[in-house]
Amino acid sequence: MLDSLHAISAYRQGDFSLLENNEWLKRIVSAEERIVNLERITSIGELTKANPVLDYTERTLRVLNDLPVSFWIRELLEEVLAWSETAKGGTLRERIQWQESGVNLFVHNLGSGELYARYIQERYGQMSLRHKVVHTLIMTHGLVGQYIRGEVRFHENYALTELVTAGYLTSEELIRLLLPLNQCIMSGVSESLWKAAKIETEEIIAAIAEGREPKEWNYAHRLERLRTGSIRQGEAFHSEISHIASETNLSAALAPMDHLTLWFVEAALQDFSVDEFVKVLMISLHGQIERQDRDADTEYDSVTSRAERSQRDEIHHLSFEPLMNEMYYDYKGVKKLNVYKKRMIEQYLHQLDWDACLEGGAGSNPHLRYRLDQKNGLEDTVFFTFEFSRAAERLIEFCIEAEKSPLYEKAVLMLFDLFGLRRDAYDRFHNEEAYLQDMNSSGDYKSVILDYITGSRAVDIGPGGGILLDLIEEKLPHVHAVGIDISSNVIEALEKRKRLEGRSWDVVKGDALKLREELGPESVDTVIFSSILHELYSYIEYEGFRFNPATVRAALRSAYDVLSPGGRIIIRDGIMTEPVDQLRRIRFLEEDGMLWLSRYAEDFNGRKITYEALNDHEVLMPVNDAMEFLYTYTWGEESYVHEVQEQFGYFTPSQYEAVIREVLGDAEIVTSKHFLQEGYTEALAGRIEFADESGTLISLPDSTCLIVIEKPLASGVQQ
Repeated sequence: MLDSLHAISAYRQGDFSLLENNEWLKRIVSAEERIVNLERITSIGELTKANPVLDYTERTLRVLNDLPVSFWIRELLEEVLAWSETAKGGTLRERIQWQESGVNLFVHNLGSGELYARYIQERYGQMSLRHKVVHTLIMTHGLVGQYIRGEVRFHENYALTELVTAGYLTSEELIRLLLPLNQCIMSGVSESLWKAAKIETEEIIAAIAEGREPKEWNYAHRLERLRTGSIRQGEAFHSEISHIASETNLSAALAPMDHLTLWFVEAALQDFSVDEFVKVLMISLHGQIERQDRDADTEYDSVTSRAERSQRDEIHHLSFEPLMNEMYYDYKGVKKLNVYKKRMIEQYLHQLDWDACLEGGAGSNPHLRYRLDQKNGLEDTVFFTFEFSRAAERLIEFCIEAEKSPLYEKAVLMLFDLFGLRRDAYDRFHNEEAYLQDMNSSGDYKSVILDYITGSRAVDIGPGGGILLDLIEEKLPHVHAVGIDISSNVIEALEKRKRLEGRSWDVVKGDALKLREELGPESVDTVIFSSILHELYSYIEYEGFRFNPATVRAALRSAYDVLSPGGRIIIRDGIMTEPVDQLRRIRFLEEDGMLWLSRYAEDFNGRKITYEALNDHEVLMPVNDAMEFLYTYTWGEESYVHEVQEQFGYFTPSQYEAVIREVLGDAEIVTSKHFLQEGYTEALAGRIEFADESGTLISLPDSTCLIVIEKPLASGVQQ
């Protein structure tokens, strides 16, 4: 076993005696600040109880321990790997002292190299040839991988080539060192990363040893590397970057990036679109830099003017580490994207055109601005992030804390008001991915719709996770399916999935109440409202208020307007039971059932829910109040905060038919039926007993309708 691994093992077992003879380990384990690439972890909360730097260092050393390399290579690389993460260690006091003395702790390879050089100088007085080789390998630690990712230009590796030109190593010896070193570095992250990068790593190392550049990259190649993860997730990078290049001179705009090393750029920006990503890069390259001065009374004592931009020639590192740390938080032990901040930043960037980005212009919202920091003593490094006002930060924190509370909806509305955003432009901030997966799991329920689709073009309003679009494509290949949603995050998710899976359907961002503007009159053969009308009814403020039947009428008129003669509207949605004056008993079999009902009656926004408590575990209530409650009770605690905002049943079957005839006039209702949606009975089994007014157990009433409306060949819509 390597001596370094023995020292780590002893430390983990509580033996601290080896720390004095292993300065590198002493610095790593004394870390009071957790510095880590959040791209590589799944839980932020776990970082408070772990030392990820020590864990990573140990993994790299274990890889080295198992490699079949010669003794001199193993000994030399052990020292390199042991010291390469030391700039992430040290107590807070030590880190302040190191930084003030000129150690760049934010560019970790350079900082670790400087700490190593000082240690050698202090211990031995001067560096030997061997120490110089180790020092160079520490200073260039990870640059091969960063070149592959697009974060650095190839010339950053020239210090390695100089080991050959200076006669310290032969080309063959350098290759024999760099190959296992980079295997340790990459395998320490993940074995799959090394396997994926192995061939290209070998090519790059050969070029380094021979003193030649493997290939010349233009800005597009480098951006493509920086977007590797997003492209893998379905991003249409090439078409989007071409579109941007047609609107602005990207080559000139991104030219200042040529000599820069970028840090944490993919981790910070991978969840943003290509357009937003490029805008952030342009702002960071051309924006005003704030200089931090620890000795000044204020945090920042000056801002660069246009005439002072010559300082940028001295900048070699652009770090997005502060932005990366802003973009994530811990949710139930899992790293979660702060979608609240993401949406606000998206709005900020949307308001900026390309010229404004080139001028380093600021957005118009007083609650958000970009910030470029140049810290005291670090003239070669600039840090980029977005800074929220104190009010916005507190409101976002409140949204996160309220995610499982009825206060959540109010918090989100306040956030949207603060940034001037339309509430229904986004679907569900909280737990959006799980929601879309739930929507896709309902495919069996939606397949019945396929039997009623007519013509060659069908529009799915509010497609959710896209399951109905998939079914149409697979079962009805002659029909071109289009999904329309006003939610930006739903459209994003569907566009990525379409590219990844090679789907033929399309998605369009649009308003269900303004389909004529989106699609054109009489341009669609089938319009589908599958479990979406109750959401329009519940969420849209139509004519000044939510839960407005006029919203449903407006949606029907909108759909009928784009329907071709002979076309159909298909509705699958919740209904109320009739007669509406029936009473039903709910007997709770769970201890918290009565508390659930009490909370629901207070929190539900659709209408007043009434009930009479018969005893500690049984109530008597109107049938439609009972069912509206049970629809939410079925989904459970995780969905409560959203379901309490929605009214599933808003018309009885006869009311639905009356509204259709009132609004659409000459339309023919070719199918009108209702049924109990499969799953409700099973989901409530063992949780409640459902009985009539006398206490006799009965089945749940029908929950869902399926209505098909056909437009006559000679249309004449009643307005």
